[in-house]
Amino acid sequence: MGDVQKKLQELSDSYQNLQAELSTAVEARQQLESQQQENTTVQKEFAILSDDANIYKQIGPVLLKQDKTEAVMAVNGRLEFIENEIKRIEKQITDIQTKSEKFKMEIIQIQQAAQQSQQAVAS
Repeated sequence: MGDVQKKLQELSDSYQNLQAELSTAVEARQQLESQQQENTTVQKEFAILSDDANIYKQIGPVLLKQDKTEAVMAVNGRLEFIENEIKRIEKQITDIQTKSEKFKMEIIQIQQAAQQSQQAVAS
C-alpha cells in the first residue's frame, strides 16, 4: 500500500506542477492578447493619418520624430511577432492540458484500484 501512496503522491505533485505551468501560460497569453489589441489600435490610427503626419516615438523621457513608413513597419512587425507568440503559447497550453488530463486519469485509476482493494480486504 505504501508504493501506491508514493505513486499517488508523485502523480499529484506532477499534476499540481502542470496546473501552475498552465496558469503561467494562460497569463502570458492574456498579456500577449492585450499587447496585440494595443498594437492593432495603433495600426488603425496609422491608417487614418496622412503620409506627412508627425509621428513621435517615446524612448525613455524623450519623444523622437519618426517616419510614418518606419513606424507602420515597426507596428506590423510587432503584431506578427505577437501572433507567432500567441500560437506558440496556445500550443504549449494544449500540451500542458493533455499531460494534465493524463495525470488526472492515472490518479483516478489508482484511487479506484485502491478503493477496490480496500473493499476486498474489508469483505
